[in-house]
Amino acid sequence: IESNLDDANVDRFAALIKEYSQTGSQFIVITHRRGTMEVGDVIYGVAAEEASGVSRILSVRMQDLEKVV
Repeated sequence: IESNLDDANVDRFAALIKEYSQTGSQFIVITHRRGTMEVGDVIYGVAAEEASGVSRILSVRMQDLEKVV
């Protein structure tokens, strides 16, 4: 949805997701946009190993990342 948006509208989209999530709604969003990722509680990624071609699933809880930074 937001891949074609400019940065200002990505921020508006992210704010909308954040607002609705505070009322108990949950979202699964597929994105490459940093502004959208920043409002997530948990970020999942899929990475393919070049040699084997096997995909790995990675997850990061944003609250844990904030403790590291």
